[in-house]
Amino acid sequence: MQNPHTMKKLITTIGLSLIVAANSFAQMSCCTKPSSTNTFAMLSHDKKFVASHLEPKPFTLANPMGKEISFKTPDGKEGYGYEIKASTPTDNYVLVVHEWWGLNDYIKQESEKIYSSLGNVNVIAIDMYDKKVASNRDSAGKYMNSLKAERGEALIKGVLTYIGTKANIATIGWCFGGGWSLQASILAGKQGKACVMYYGMPEDKTEKLKTLNAPVLFVWAEKDQWINKEVVTKFEANMKTLNKPLTVKPYDADHAFANPSNPKFDKTSAEDAMKNSMEFIKKNLK
Repeated sequence: MQNPHTMKKLITTIGLSLIVAANSFAQMSCCTKPSSTNTFAMLSHDKKFVASHLEPKPFTLANPMGKEISFKTPDGKEGYGYEIKASTPTDNYVLVVHEWWGLNDYIKQESEKIYSSLGNVNVIAIDMYDKKVASNRDSAGKYMNSLKAERGEALIKGVLTYIGTKANIATIGWCFGGGWSLQASILAGKQGKACVMYYGMPEDKTEKLKTLNAPVLFVWAEKDQWINKEVVTKFEANMKTLNKPLTVKPYDADHAFANPSNPKFDKTSAEDAMKNSMEFIKKNLK
């Protein structure tokens, strides 16, 4: 049997350890402010958010217009993408960032639609998941959550190096890719000419938004529970304070309404949003 004095000492030690651990956790929770991209990635733990993304219908892109590419990233690794080259050499580029499913054939198809709509441009769909493509919600959430901001930025920087310093750049993305579209335009600096975000998480750090050169078109699904009115209003206020051009285009639709792989795809709203997006890019990508 343990000595009562020894037991008392052990219980006291354990109690103090638990208090220290609890205080440390509370401090981390209250004071650690994740980046906007990491904040959105954390939604992969939200069961309602995961459930709102119905699993994509099977689809294979026939006769692809583009080709798979690879490029070096500044973290010493390799990056990948899907590139459609302009028929006549041009410095105009559109960078496409996929949804949380990854760079699947639906995104390649959307990239081809963008290419056909805009005319003589180069289009590159960036693979943010390093050749991983999700076919179900569990794997999509896992891939989205596992992408660290540092790796995402390295991929964007790798693409920027690949296309060169003379490139005029527009970015477009949906959901997870909507947030990264904004990050790509921020990283593009003076080369950024247009940014389209479909229901993506805005950057909330004004010191980062200060470096944004591109005007932004924010496609907003008004029924979105996550990229909601509060999020959009704060983004509008930040952009106004910094005198940065922002156009918010609302739709009476829910999150991921423009995803053709979604069984709840809103064709009418999606077509109108794409029309507005292409007009916005054409106007600014000169």
